[in-house]
Amino acid sequence: MIIDTHCHLDDARYDDIDSVIKNAFDNGVNKIIIPGADINDLPKAAQIANSNENIYFAAGVHPYEIEGYDEAVLRQFAKDPKCIAIGECGLDYFRLPDNDIDGYKAKQKDAFISQINLAIELKLPLIVHIRDANEDSLKILKEYEDRLVGGVLHCFNASPILLELSSKFYYGIGGVLTFKNGKKLVEILPKIPLDRLVLETDAPYLTPEPHRGKRNEPAFTTYVADKMTGILGMSRDEVENLTTQNANRLFGI
Repeated sequence: MIIDTHCHLDDARYDDIDSVIKNAFDNGVNKIIIPGADINDLPKAAQIANSNENIYFAAGVHPYEIEGYDEAVLRQFAKDPKCIAIGECGLDYFRLPDNDIDGYKAKQKDAFISQINLAIELKLPLIVHIRDANEDSLKILKEYEDRLVGGVLHCFNASPILLELSSKFYYGIGGVLTFKNGKKLVEILPKIPLDRLVLETDAPYLTPEPHRGKRNEPAFTTYVADKMTGILGMSRDEVENLTTQNANRLFGI
């Protein structure tokens, strides 16, 4: 069985969500985690999780959505028994404003640290988003890692310096592993401790080959698992068992 540790089932593109969930479970996925991205979508994420036995959600705000950041709202959703993590939160410098770049980065850092502290207080794992911000992210996470119960670097970007966090963090591996331009991730995958690997889709984004260009869905974790078997020299069952045990350990599900 497979756990999709990062799937945006609350996205509007899933207007056929019941069939998407059924297709996932029919294809070997037995648990799905919906990360928090936009604070306005948290009610929908909670509703989906509470309507399906093996679906869970996290309360968080993506760095692109921090204008709506409200820690009090996250606290309320974190009380839900189906909320099993804080995030996704982090730093994303891919799209920088034309002015006041330092101020923009500072706002992201403030929201990131606020969510880290919330995870520490509530003893929940952290789901981390990092894009074009490896050094700043590493510095912050190193400062707080000893107090965190754990976390995952979602959509691990193959940065070697982020392997310094492997004593506390897991590494989310998704569709990028199957891309032709995903060579860096292919090369670094064997360097990640086996007990720190988890599978994800980031659906509806980052659809793996052979479906790239179409809407991603949790059933497509199977393609990532297949690619991982060849790189690590493991059987499909071994990959599934390994990543499932790791996800269960991290999220307690």
